[in-house]
Amino acid sequence: MKPRVTMYTTAYCGYCRRAERLLATKGITDIDAIRVDEDAAARISMMERTGRRTVPQIYIGDFHVGGYDELAALDRAGRLDALLAGAAA
Repeated sequence: MKPRVTMYTTAYCGYCRRAERLLATKGITDIDAIRVDEDAAARISMMERTGRRTVPQIYIGDFHVGGYDELAALDRAGRLDALLAGAAA
């Protein structure tokens, strides 16, 4: 079973859009987007969960990828496809 992709995001985040485009090239278009610009409690939850303040913050299943740069690095290293398929990081 493929893991769910969750992304903490805001309305005007270029890196969030880039992450969505990269995931779309992998066939992932159903992303659980959590808008932290509309929900202060969600922003606090994101910061507690990730230890970070910036968006995007991306999870594939329970694995915290990080932001767009880390997502792209996983792809360049050839590890993103396996992670999206449900293999452990």
